[in-house]
Amino acid sequence: MKRHILIGCFTCVLSLTHWSHAQAVPTASRTAAIQIGAAGTFISPDYTQHYIKGISIYGNYDIGQHLGVEGDIHISVITPGDISENSYLLGPRYKWHHKRFEPYVKALFGVGRFGFQSGSFNTPATFTYFQYAPGAGLDVRVTRHINVRAFDVEFQKWPSFEPNGLSPIAYTFGVAYTLR
Repeated sequence: MKRHILIGCFTCVLSLTHWSHAQAVPTASRTAAIQIGAAGTFISPDYTQHYIKGISIYGNYDIGQHLGVEGDIHISVITPGDISENSYLLGPRYKWHHKRFEPYVKALFGVGRFGFQSGSFNTPATFTYFQYAPGAGLDVRVTRHINVRAFDVEFQKWPSFEPNGLSPIAYTFGVAYTLR
């Protein structure tokens, strides 16, 4: 009799192990995402009154649900005042999720290259300066792998630019591919 009770209890314990496998495994956990994009850029240069038009390459590496790192390269293409303001920036980014929309804020640091035509022979001169750029923007998820950068604005500061610094504003609109 005791043997039958012992075998019955042992069978019950073994059947509980089958039920423990029915627990859900988290499917919404994501480790990281990489986004690489290309964009058009309009820069209000704070040196002349004409907008500088250019192209940008940007990338994001999202570490978790909200935190990530962003890198931007802005290259001047159309420079009506014969000046160029190219930027190479990297820094932290914080984003939110609301359905398809991902608004974000960022703080980027890096170098800026200021170029202009000088002298009677129009020889180019280029100077490199430290810069930082707080900014914000909005990415819109179109498909699982395609994001549209609806807008991005950077308030760049070039503090060592003589005599009083330089404060261009860069506006960017683009499309990116996301690796999940």
